[in-house]
Amino acid sequence: MNFHGVSFSTSNIYFMKNKIFKISLLSLLTISFIACDNDDDNSNENTTISGSDLTQYSSGSEIMMQSFFWDVPEGGIWWDFIKGHMDDWAIAGIDKVWLPQFAKSGSGAVSMGYDPADYFDLGEYNQYGTVETRFGSKEELLSLIDEIHNQGMEVIADIVINHNGGGAEELNTLTGETKYTLFNQATQTNLSGRFDRTWQDFHPNNEFESDEEAGFFPERDLCLQCPRVQDELWLNTNSVAQYYKNELGIDGWRFDYVKGFNPNVVKQWNEATGGLFSVGENFDGNATVLKDWVDASASSAFDFAAFYNMEKAFDSQRNLTLLNDNALFKIYPDKAVTFAGNHDTDDREEQGPTGYINTQFKNLAYAYILTHPGTPTIFYSDYEQKLDKTELDNLMLINKTIASGDLTVINVSKQEYIARREGKDDNPGLIIYFNISSSPKTQTVLTNWKNATLFDYSNNTTFSNEADLPITDANGLATLTVEPNSYAIWSIK
Repeated sequence: MNFHGVSFSTSNIYFMKNKIFKISLLSLLTISFIACDNDDDNSNENTTISGSDLTQYSSGSEIMMQSFFWDVPEGGIWWDFIKGHMDDWAIAGIDKVWLPQFAKSGSGAVSMGYDPADYFDLGEYNQYGTVETRFGSKEELLSLIDEIHNQGMEVIADIVINHNGGGAEELNTLTGETKYTLFNQATQTNLSGRFDRTWQDFHPNNEFESDEEAGFFPERDLCLQCPRVQDELWLNTNSVAQYYKNELGIDGWRFDYVKGFNPNVVKQWNEATGGLFSVGENFDGNATVLKDWVDASASSAFDFAAFYNMEKAFDSQRNLTLLNDNALFKIYPDKAVTFAGNHDTDDREEQGPTGYINTQFKNLAYAYILTHPGTPTIFYSDYEQKLDKTELDNLMLINKTIASGDLTVINVSKQEYIARREGKDDNPGLIIYFNISSSPKTQTVLTNWKNATLFDYSNNTTFSNEADLPITDANGLATLTVEPNSYAIWSIK
């Protein structure tokens, strides 16, 4: 196979499945040196100016892919469908694949998984009107997990333990009310026969009235303070957590709706499972609230503060000074999981006009999270359906190579934002320059590079010849440009 004069052995491409090779191949596809003769006029040579091979650098960053959106197709096809994406995702630089909650749920074949009923039925028992889950069978799930691992990526399981769905009716003798809190084989509501439940395992019971919050399925709000529930969920050797980790091969956790229970639950779960990667969904735009939860849980958290800052700055208020507002990644960069959209913020009718980032501005949001600190998350719908995949692939390459070092914000105004990643050791770092105005912008900024030629690795700034590229002076000053409603990512050529 020949690509712009560079030859590859097809057998080698498919044989070498390590991540370094995959990203190197991506870099050749994304930032390539092209020199070709004009067939119509051999006297004119058309040369595309390119930057350095970025794969010589490593930022140490990891990227997570959310592998689903709300209301994926029904019919048990999803596991097999996304399995076909794993090779491409690995090549693009994805390290972690976040799966939806995969246990049998109370809504049966139509459930998106957020009303779990039988934590050990992964699509093999005929209950709640179906054998398979909305996503597929247990065998298909295991095959998907194997493929993710074969591609060198990790599997992140969505853990919903705040509440349950389904169940059979029984009398809560404490309240005198009949509720759906009975889960066992006799009532065909927990056919796996593992972690049977009664009303004593939910709130209220004889020991505990409530916990932090019961915003979802309040009559089936699991009592995570109850010792028996803790044993069944994470402490026992045959608990849910241990089964998922040891039998299924799960590599990390995404905890749903963590506002509903004490953060110590997440801390205990992680301690019991050996300190795997975890991230909590604390749906709050206040960075201090997120910090406090991280402190108490010792887990990472989705950076909703950064998400809402981006929504206001790039979309609803069109004011880049709002990017100065606090965010979790500015407090704990190693504990912040950043994102530009997910199954709760996008494509949901109940979301208001400021609850999501419009598609036309999403590329700016991804340029922000993929050049700033934190662990960025790519949303399936954005990558596979809505946005320019080539652009996202290039941003992921930049993230994993030169998005390195501390962050310094250089200049911010309503329409412009310039920030510098300082780099580390031999890693040069980068300068990200946003412009949301309708005209090109130019700024002279202080870089970390002296007497160096610079290149825009976003490929959004074009030059007719190398002599036009910006060059830093002896003090590191350079005059940089950015196109209208766009961004540029500058580093050494």
